[in-house]
Amino acid sequence: MSSAASMRGFSAATDKTVMGSYMRLDQPDDGIMCEYVWIDGTGEGIRSKCKTLSEEPQKPEDCPIWNYDGSSTYQAEGSNSDMYLHPVALFRDPFRRGKNKLALCEVYKYNKTPADTNKRHTCVKAMAEAKESHPWFGIEQEYTLLDYDGYPFGWPKNGYPGPQGPYYCGVGANRVYGRDIVEAHYRACLYAGVKIAGCNAEVMPGQWEFQIGPCEGIDMGDHLWIARYLLHRVAEDFGVNATLDPKPMEGDWNGAGAHCNYSTVAMRRPGGIKQIEAAIERLSKNHVRHIRAYDPKEGKDNERRLTGLHETSSIHDFSAGVANRGASIRIPRQVAEDGYGYLEDRRPSSNCDPYTVTEVLVQTTLLDK
Repeated sequence: MSSAASMRGFSAATDKTVMGSYMRLDQPDDGIMCEYVWIDGTGEGIRSKCKTLSEEPQKPEDCPIWNYDGSSTYQAEGSNSDMYLHPVALFRDPFRRGKNKLALCEVYKYNKTPADTNKRHTCVKAMAEAKESHPWFGIEQEYTLLDYDGYPFGWPKNGYPGPQGPYYCGVGANRVYGRDIVEAHYRACLYAGVKIAGCNAEVMPGQWEFQIGPCEGIDMGDHLWIARYLLHRVAEDFGVNATLDPKPMEGDWNGAGAHCNYSTVAMRRPGGIKQIEAAIERLSKNHVRHIRAYDPKEGKDNERRLTGLHETSSIHDFSAGVANRGASIRIPRQVAEDGYGYLEDRRPSSNCDPYTVTEVLVQTTLLDK
């Protein structure tokens, strides 16, 4: 056991400098490594495996349909376990670099029908119906870093850090924990081609946020899922876990959400505030439906987070307000002053499926479904 592993209390550590010597080996032109990435049967877990391609793919269709054992991902019985991976979005691989790629995939069953957790399939159709409205999305992905023992990274092992207050957008070793991971993830997203817009330390120590967008239509879900994959991979390299649990620590600590900023071309034009208000009115009549769509357990996860405390609204009530972070829907102050822009739906949980979130927003506000 290495001294580093011994200090951490487990033996699963490896030496990245040793791996680096292998990664510097020449790679043949007809040996392109393509990592297939997909969502497993939990609706929030990410899986991946690698395939060698003879040529560098330029588009998802250049990557062949592949398969995997769905009985090991909560998606099939062992007696009929094959599931199929259909590449739908392509990104550069920041870990292997060069011509190597990441291929985000939709999952299909043995009978060629979408897997139960393939929410992208119906989202694509909704975005096609709404394409004339040019729906834009930006999702603020909050997450919490955990040490190997499952306790928040940087927290004292036999107690708690000081109360919330100095940590949000904080600076200093006594206020932020894990910045190296955050910086590495940001750079990995930029390299991959993910539309990352920013990042910041969050209210609870050890908790961070990155923002994806603006993305139009189906791109929102594609880019956020790959950004999540990159987060888990980067954290893995540092021997740390990143959790998307919406309430990782009980008590007087903020939970984690995935606030969704949303607009249409009509909202973005002068006078668009009227369209924003009309959308909020429609959302107010479909609160229960949206709550069920905003976490993988149809609201059970969000029950722990949407309490009306810690910058959240109550899960039971719909509310909206200008610059109100305790409301279901926040209209940013600048939007109210300008008279156009976007709205922020603060209800989605950190572990939501962005395909489901963006689809239901479009259905309620544009398609009257």
